[in-house]
Amino acid sequence: MKLLVIGAGAREHAVVWKLARESGVSDVTCAPGNAGIADLARTVPVDSADPRALLAVAEQVEADLTIVGPELPLTRGVADLFAGRGRRLLGPTQAAAELESSKAFAKQFMARHRVPTAAYQVCETPEIALAVLATGQFGFPVVLKADGLAAGKGVVIAGDPVSASRALRNTTQC
Repeated sequence: MKLLVIGAGAREHAVVWKLARESGVSDVTCAPGNAGIADLARTVPVDSADPRALLAVAEQVEADLTIVGPELPLTRGVADLFAGRGRRLLGPTQAAAELESSKAFAKQFMARHRVPTAAYQVCETPEIALAVLATGQFGFPVVLKADGLAAGKGVVIAGDPVSASRALRNTTQC
């Protein structure tokens, strides 16, 4: 079986490492990969945020299955594009990937479907968030999370109003 792994991080490195050792796997390609992955499999330079470019790589290497590591290509519809071309891919559709790409969407989904989750408030601006915190509704410590992909970062646990205000004013932090 010929496999294509999309991504360039530690997660994809571990996946490639394991797949390269499987007896039924004849070829592993990683796009774009990294120097460590290149020791284990062929790497192909490509913009992993570009679903069409990823499809071209899958077709070029004649991948029997594509495995997507990072969230960004999924949120850009790579699974939908592959499905439309009859290519097998392990990963959710663009609509389903929104559960990962938007914390606001995920929280609203959980509330709508009565999935237990922590209390939350979606705030459109740092000023609105500060006003909500000032009501005392949440208390401290409080978790602040920016909506959208943050590559595993973007969460601040603020222990007091001063650290919450500092984090909210530096919106690249949360």
